[in-house]
Amino acid sequence: MASKRRGLPEINAGSMADIAFLLLIFFLVTTTMEVDSGILRKLPPWPEKDVETPEIHKKNIFVVLINKNDKILSGIGSATKKVEVYKNGNISSSLKDDIKKFVNNKGDVNGDGVFDNRPGSDMNSSDSPQEAVVSLQNAKKTKYKTYILVQNELTKAYNELRNEKSILEYGKEFGLLDSDKQNTIKNYYPMNISEADIKKEEDE
Repeated sequence: MASKRRGLPEINAGSMADIAFLLLIFFLVTTTMEVDSGILRKLPPWPEKDVETPEIHKKNIFVVLINKNDKILSGIGSATKKVEVYKNGNISSSLKDDIKKFVNNKGDVNGDGVFDNRPGSDMNSSDSPQEAVVSLQNAKKTKYKTYILVQNELTKAYNELRNEKSILEYGKEFGLLDSDKQNTIKNYYPMNISEADIKKEEDE
């Protein structure tokens, strides 16, 4: 007697595409994606050959140093002042305030090499905003998060200086000025930030 094979029941796949689409939307809505933080910075043009780098006086350099343990030091000429880093990861506003004071010192406004002795000026600080340079130095083992936090404080200091100058000169915030006036403010407060690695013996 011949055995009768029962046919396999057919699977209705008509709604599979709809289910897959709904699952895809579900995962897109509920999944969180990690976004890399970064810095918007315009790099200087590539230097030409045989161009001598001008020597900068120590009083025109504000050093910000981040060691391998993410400890931050700062100071004019050399990093001697400890910058507090809070438990939540934020940096003390003293770093930003010190940079603003350093950049805006105006010790030699006329550029004749003579200290102008203006109220609030320090003869051991920068000669002018155009001469002031912020030197950021970090170790190879410095955490990227700490580096970004410090960069944000540097940028915040210059942004506040430009905004204050804009309100004083034009009665408007820096972001509301036209491009020509913004360039005028930027030329007065150029963002002179230099970056370098800590020397090997200091990094170890």
